[in-house]
Amino acid sequence: MEHALRSLLQSPDIRGVVVAIDPSDRRADVIASLSDVRVQTTPGGVTRAHSVLAGLDALENHASEGDWALVHDAARPCLTFDALAALIDRARVLGEGVILAEPVADTLKQVNGEGKIEKTVDRSILWRAQTPQLFPLQPLRDALRHCIDEGVSVTDEAMAMERASQAVHVVEGASSNIKVTVEADLVFAEVFLREAGDR
Repeated sequence: MEHALRSLLQSPDIRGVVVAIDPSDRRADVIASLSDVRVQTTPGGVTRAHSVLAGLDALENHASEGDWALVHDAARPCLTFDALAALIDRARVLGEGVILAEPVADTLKQVNGEGKIEKTVDRSILWRAQTPQLFPLQPLRDALRHCIDEGVSVTDEAMAMERASQAVHVVEGASSNIKVTVEADLVFAEVFLREAGDR
């Protein structure tokens, strides 16, 4: 979380950050960036969508009409300044939602319930979604609330916006912008962050 917050706070385009956390998680007490004046916390929810919506709701008295919200995972500590700037610049040009994503490089197989390959999927049109994801704040808030009210499970904000018939574009992100999900990812992240700190 410290590295993810630092990557956001270095951008002059970001006015403030809301972090959705479990109030009982005492590890947050030692995260230095949480004490930055631009950062506030709010209790998270039972799902990603609930947590993001809680963060957006926490902005209700601070946001203006026309403000945008950038959603980022603390599990992606290797976001670079250049990737973040490219995302923000693209959203400014388009005036529509934009996410970082990476083109799929592997051959993909569609498999049935017995583990038998049914077909090879055309990877040329497939992208792996990353964060940050950047959208107009109020439409994102409405889209997430609608999904929650309808009982629709969304795995990222782009999915909620797609369901609301909102345009979402991709900007190519770096392969280093990994999501830390298994122990081996921690090793990669540590090496990347150490090298990035040496620059």
